[in-house]
Amino acid sequence: MRRTLPTILATCLLGSIATAETYSADVWADNWFALHVNGTEVAHDSVPITTERSFNAESFTFQADAPFTLGLIAKDFKENDTGLEYIGTRRQQMGDGGLILQIRNAAGEAVAVSNSDWSCLVIHEAPLNKSCAKSRDPIAGQGDCAFTASAEPQDWGTPDFDDTYWAAANEYSEREVRPKHGYDRINWDKTARLIWGPDLETNNTVLCRLSVE
Repeated sequence: MRRTLPTILATCLLGSIATAETYSADVWADNWFALHVNGTEVAHDSVPITTERSFNAESFTFQADAPFTLGLIAKDFKENDTGLEYIGTRRQQMGDGGLILQIRNAAGEAVAVSNSDWSCLVIHEAPLNKSCAKSRDPIAGQGDCAFTASAEPQDWGTPDFDDTYWAAANEYSEREVRPKHGYDRINWDKTARLIWGPDLETNNTVLCRLSVE
């Protein structure tokens, strides 16, 4: 039987949908995250990054064909490029980040967890001198309040992106991150770890990648 082009396309699409598996994900972040699969966003924190105190867990599902690449954008709250919060008050300080993630397949098996297997890149760091937090008039880019910021690399979430120059994610203890508000309601896999860049306080935006086989 001769097939027309629309029929062939429909058959291919149905085949692709049929082989996709549904995965469930749990993410807790201080303060905000977005998760991508092969470069396409599948979920993000429902509480905006502009919310000063946001500590919540998100649970959701997505469909994907294995193997696939996970891409995480993780952000800690900051008022501006000084990297500080509560600016001009007695509570003026640097924030601190942290994130934990687990992804399970339809059988309930963990196929990905946050740990040092992830490759990460810090694209916003501030302040470069932590004494900025004690400044009476902190101004981004001046004196102790210098910062570094770079754009997201093009196609960084896609499988073919070269992340060989990225560093391994840093693992942290609960005592170091002090997770709260939603963290305790998730039954985390015993292999899942709290991760971030090399400095919980000055690394404000971190990109992380992991290939899932």
